[in-house]
Amino acid sequence: MATLVKKFGGSSVATPEKMHGIVDRILREKKPDDRIVLVVSAMGDSTDDLLALAAKVNPEMPKREMDMLLATGEQVSIALLASAFEAKGHPAISFTGAQAGIRTNDKHTKAAIQDVLSHRVDEALNEGKIVIVAGFQGVTDEGAITTLGRGGSDTTAVAVAAGLKADLCEIYTDVDGVYSADPRIVSNAQKMQEITFGEMLELARLGAGVMQPRAVEYGEHNNVAIHVRSTFNDVPGTIIRGEYTVQEKNFVIRGVAHDTNVAKIAVRGVPDHPGVAFTIFSALAEANIDVDMIVQSARVEDNKNDILFTVTKTELVDATAVIEDLKESMNFDKFEVEINVAKVSVVGAGMLGSPGIAAAMFGALAKANINIAVISTSEISISCLIPEKDVTNAVNAIHDYYFPNGKEE
Repeated sequence: MATLVKKFGGSSVATPEKMHGIVDRILREKKPDDRIVLVVSAMGDSTDDLLALAAKVNPEMPKREMDMLLATGEQVSIALLASAFEAKGHPAISFTGAQAGIRTNDKHTKAAIQDVLSHRVDEALNEGKIVIVAGFQGVTDEGAITTLGRGGSDTTAVAVAAGLKADLCEIYTDVDGVYSADPRIVSNAQKMQEITFGEMLELARLGAGVMQPRAVEYGEHNNVAIHVRSTFNDVPGTIIRGEYTVQEKNFVIRGVAHDTNVAKIAVRGVPDHPGVAFTIFSALAEANIDVDMIVQSARVEDNKNDILFTVTKTELVDATAVIEDLKESMNFDKFEVEINVAKVSVVGAGMLGSPGIAAAMFGALAKANINIAVISTSEISISCLIPEKDVTNAVNAIHDYYFPNGKEE
């Protein structure tokens, strides 16, 4: 007997025909004693449609009410999919995030899962039912509905798998695994058989859209193996796990990621004294705004500093409002915003103790005549901020160096 959690995204449940296809697949593959939980997203572009509707009603819709609105998309999916199973003669039941025991903090539109109380799901599975859980949503201890941010259904699936101590969490998507780069822009991108949690977390954080970073982090903390695979075929995908097998453990660079949802903010003429960086970034943190690349440069001529950092374009309005509020109290000269930028990154645990990785990346960009504005590093990644117009050329240039002829060095 196996407990399996399977997540299907919006494109996989976009139409009634696709829902029936999922039902047929699940019933065909299910062994008699298998306990199956499906976590699903809103149908197709439903979430985007709801966001557009909200903008027409109130461009500054309160985040609590935005969560109330967006959570309805998944409720449509789960009710229809449960009914599709019933139509094929198999008992099924749908649960909202709250009913499935997904407990979160109160950070509306970007909530984090704090606990999973899975007893209701477990009881339904023991009754022989297939359980359909709404992804992307949860509830606070006070009963307020929350959503988990873009891609949050991935996190729901991994969290439910952890709560049930499931044997495997499968993420079904429109690609058949994790690739060395986005196969839509790199023709010779290579599918990986496996990747570690740490490397996948970096790739996801740096722009690889196949998994939400929090989902990978939750999987690592709870030792939940994750299988990323295609909705549309039976080909094995990519396993995300704690350690590599012998066959795949020696690669230096595992992937090239890119992110165009990036904006750069430069705070110019910041007084050079202790606490100024804390003032800026604590204010951004208080507003629940994630900051990525940070660079501080000294201006010797006037004893001031310039502080540059990046945020997502989706949070740019909120971030600039925070900086504007700080201008008078901090007495900096001005701040500038640039949106026509992108981030390219290389990721690989093997770069530890491998000199020349950064130089090779910079050389590939130089050969492609691409200028670098900002550089940041971690133990297993290097990122460069470049002009957005150059992102496709940059990813291909870097990938061609590290993966000549489509093969990993």
